[in-house]
Amino acid sequence: MENLSERAYAYLLLFPAFALLALIAFYPLVMTFVMSLREDRTRGLEPLGGFVGAENYVDILTGNARLARQFMDVTVSASFPFVEFGVPFLQQALFVTLAFAVISVLLETVIGFAQAYVLDQDFRGRRWVRVAIILPWAVPIVIQGMVFFLLFQPTVGFGSDLMQWLGLFGPDPLADSQDAFVIILIADVWKSAAFMALLILAGLQSVDRSLYDVARVAGASPWQRFKMITLPLVMPALLVAMLFRTMDAMRVYGLIESTAGCTTVPSLTCLVVEAMFGGTRIYGTAAAVAFATALVIGLIISVYVFFFRDTEGGLY
Repeated sequence: MENLSERAYAYLLLFPAFALLALIAFYPLVMTFVMSLREDRTRGLEPLGGFVGAENYVDILTGNARLARQFMDVTVSASFPFVEFGVPFLQQALFVTLAFAVISVLLETVIGFAQAYVLDQDFRGRRWVRVAIILPWAVPIVIQGMVFFLLFQPTVGFGSDLMQWLGLFGPDPLADSQDAFVIILIADVWKSAAFMALLILAGLQSVDRSLYDVARVAGASPWQRFKMITLPLVMPALLVAMLFRTMDAMRVYGLIESTAGCTTVPSLTCLVVEAMFGGTRIYGTAAAVAFATALVIGLIISVYVFFFRDTEGGLY
């Protein structure tokens, strides 16, 4: 080892972690892709048929797959935008998943940043405020879903009557795709904003406090101190938090199933679970949806890596 370079020695130390990652992450992903290339077989003991190539992917994109809610049902049109969707757009699993991820992560980032900024200040009772903010993150997903399920039940909770009185929801919001989608968003923001606050707070507390003293002496306003000191220095922690939450939001399942059900608000993970463990037993199609979901998540990670770079060309 004495003859190894620093880079080679670093790779040697990282090899066990890479081997473990390949075993628990990449191998299942490769096997999922192999399964997605085989035919569905609903009869007999063997759940997979022969090799069919990309046929399962073509079926889920064109709406020919036997899924409860289509992954995407696209037909070519002669007029702009040159494509037509065969089912209501909000009920498509791909759109529901992407919309949930984008809206929830944006809201949680703003709320989590505000919470972290408050917790970073010195005031009496800060310990109890931290407990109150972090407490929702400790609630299990199933209990979280049941709380909001009961809250918006027309005959049980007051949430349904209140939102109907405000003219925002219908009489049975958990049975309506749009209303249930909003409820699930509220439930996710209520819980996950605390996670964002924790990561952002770690970034805020790593900022050198003497920088603020110098800025005050120079006559910088609170907004200028936030814009020129706080935001640039906390950006690495902020982007890491957004990346983690985006990957988690793209895999949403438990919250949907325990609140409104996958039949009302379908996500990509809902389609995988229903195809694998439902009555249809279409394993090849389920594997295709699962691998396509992994590709979408990988594409989003690539966007983060490509666009969020510092001025020297390295990652934050």
